[in-house]
Amino acid sequence: MSPALPQATAAVLSGLVLALATSSLGAAHAASGTRGDLVAAWSPSMTTAGPSFDRQTIRMVAHSSVAGVAARITLSNRYSSAPLAVAEATIAVQAAGGTAVPGTVRAVTFGHAARVTVPAGGEVAGDAVPLAVHAGENLLVSLYLPNATGPSTWHSDAFDTSFTASGDHAGDTVASAFRASTSSWYYLSGLDVVPSTAQGAVVAFGDSITDGYHSSTGTYHRWPDLLADRLQAGPGPQRLSVVDAGIGGNRVLTDVPNPWQGVSALQRFAHDALGQPGVKDVILLEGINDIGNNAGPNGTPLTVAELIDGYRTLIGQAHAAHVRIIGATLLPIQGNGYYTPTAETLRQTVNQWIRTSGAFDGVVDFDRVMRDQNNIAALNPVYDSGDHIHPDDAGMQAMADAVDLRLLRSS
Repeated sequence: MSPALPQATAAVLSGLVLALATSSLGAAHAASGTRGDLVAAWSPSMTTAGPSFDRQTIRMVAHSSVAGVAARITLSNRYSSAPLAVAEATIAVQAAGGTAVPGTVRAVTFGHAARVTVPAGGEVAGDAVPLAVHAGENLLVSLYLPNATGPSTWHSDAFDTSFTASGDHAGDTVASAFRASTSSWYYLSGLDVVPSTAQGAVVAFGDSITDGYHSSTGTYHRWPDLLADRLQAGPGPQRLSVVDAGIGGNRVLTDVPNPWQGVSALQRFAHDALGQPGVKDVILLEGINDIGNNAGPNGTPLTVAELIDGYRTLIGQAHAAHVRIIGATLLPIQGNGYYTPTAETLRQTVNQWIRTSGAFDGVVDFDRVMRDQNNIAALNPVYDSGDHIHPDDAGMQAMADAVDLRLLRSS
């Protein structure tokens, strides 16, 4: 922890920070045309039953999908049974690993207070911090947790590296104190920015395929990351951010017995998708875990009608929130343990409904792009990570490329 500043000096610096924030936010209003509204730039969906921490600092990487002039974090304790005390929080630009770019470490406050207690079952958003953020840039968010937390609210499969240290090292620039690493995110459920140009957000909502399972760790080759890259590389200023709301193992209709795989889409959609700042579009790719587990809503075998009813419920929630929802067809699974002739019939029937019903505001036909043209029940071997259900990095790129950007509402 940094030595305490004299009270007068601290007051002057606090005033400067507030002035800078006001100036930066005002500049963003003019630059983005969004009246300074925050836009979600990164936001993993959270689940329950993560590990406990005690007098430790967690340093996590947040990969921003869009540029901005100020950043805000959200801390989630939604799936924990005890209040979460955070004694210090910082945000910085990542240099490499757990090391920050010198001069970029910023203290995060919560209602202008350095400390915050997040109630059990609740969330708290920090104050916006003046910090130039570039599209595709990594930020380091550090939290010092001074008390035993009990089971944490977390996102198990980050496909990125987080770092932990004993004691308070949230303000450190170098990573020498961070002697352990993990592959999960804890309590950090959102990074929003005051955008430089973006006017809204796209939420990719789904299961492990959207979460990035089998994509290369730390390379940001999940298909939502690659979709953000396409939006950033397109002509003109980037108008949309992309948020990945995938959870491995997640289902549309029922909660998964493994708690870290999340409550059902029906239970989490309003929060994880429609609750994102600036959300304008949702791309829904979910249902293969319902089919593969033959998991109907009442513990009975799944029917096509039940899964379609689930989709219609999500469509209704999106439209009630004035958000467009784009349906994505389910990828092939032959060769995976999920595959049976019955499961394949369900998948094909559901996909045909997604394509032809007109219930969605648009369709991304991942199935046609990803399947083996000589065997439509199987993934194209070029895109198969090896388990016959999850795409490799090339497959993730093909999925991102399959999204017709004209489907996305940029204003």
